[in-house]
Amino acid sequence: MPKIYPADLVVDQRETQIDVSRDQSRWISDQSRPHFITGTAVDVELPFTGNKLGFDIQPTTSNFNNPRAHVGDGIISFSITGTDLTPDRVKQEIDRAVNSINEHLGWLANDAKSYNASLESLAMQAIERRKEKLLKDKSLVAGLGFKMKERPGASPTFAAPSVRRNIRPTTAKPLASREPYKPEPILAGEDYEHILSVMENMVGVMEQSPGAFREIDEESLRTHFLVQLNGHFAGNATGETFNYEGKSDILIKVDGKNIFIGECKFWTGEKGYLETLDQVLSYLSWRDTKAAVLVFNRNKDFSGVLAKIDEASRSHPNFKKLVRKRSESSWTYLFGHKDDANREITITVQGYNVPERIKPRV
Repeated sequence: MPKIYPADLVVDQRETQIDVSRDQSRWISDQSRPHFITGTAVDVELPFTGNKLGFDIQPTTSNFNNPRAHVGDGIISFSITGTDLTPDRVKQEIDRAVNSINEHLGWLANDAKSYNASLESLAMQAIERRKEKLLKDKSLVAGLGFKMKERPGASPTFAAPSVRRNIRPTTAKPLASREPYKPEPILAGEDYEHILSVMENMVGVMEQSPGAFREIDEESLRTHFLVQLNGHFAGNATGETFNYEGKSDILIKVDGKNIFIGECKFWTGEKGYLETLDQVLSYLSWRDTKAAVLVFNRNKDFSGVLAKIDEASRSHPNFKKLVRKRSESSWTYLFGHKDDANREITITVQGYNVPERIKPRV
């Protein structure tokens, strides 16, 4: 930001020719052309520091008295001319010009302060846009997708097909880092959506046959989903794409690491739901892992549970953004790894109402 030094300005005097054709106090026979007489010019040089480009910027606040001068290297030059100059008049003109320059510099300083305050946000937006583009480009070139071939004429029902999809993991480049480059597999978006649809259809079967699932627990739920998912997809060697570890996990593994994670949980409250998110995030292995969390509700206030699911998801410390609200009871979120910003996990949360257990008679 330029800064002027009025106390150090210097002046010089010289004769100059002044056009008085527009001077109403003089009688000029032909005012259509200039009429010059000899007058006096006082040349002023006002020193300044800072980048002179600042004088080329028009502040958002201005008036009709913009200062006019020549800006050189460290010097602002302007002249005061007249045919009857006096010391008082020259001093007034100099003071007026200096005050006008200072006023405009003050407005410019206010604009710069506001702009600088917004730079961090603007920079972060630009970085995020650049990051998204780079990730998209890398996926386009290097990530052909974790493609799983659907059997011809696959039906939306849950009968185990005789010919199942084949999975062919491919790789995507990670973000730049100091570590040696190692390709990592990704799960294609269309296959992720198909997995979600299989799980949604399975819930539809539960809703159509409530009696058969009234007494079901989380472990049994996992088994039902594993059967249906493996009926649609086939592994490269073992024939089993989906497997489990622990009590209720549904997993796809590549090179011993998870590329898809599924969780079936009954709603026990916000604390239990956040613990489920922590559990899913603890399985994050690749830089592009996808997951599904199916929340089953046996309470009566299903609308209240849905509101708490969305609110709790956004409150999680690793929450990044809502990618998409799929329906009134389903959301796709993006979460990050607490120790590595390059590692992200897409989690689709689906809420479902299921029949309440029948209480045994005493």
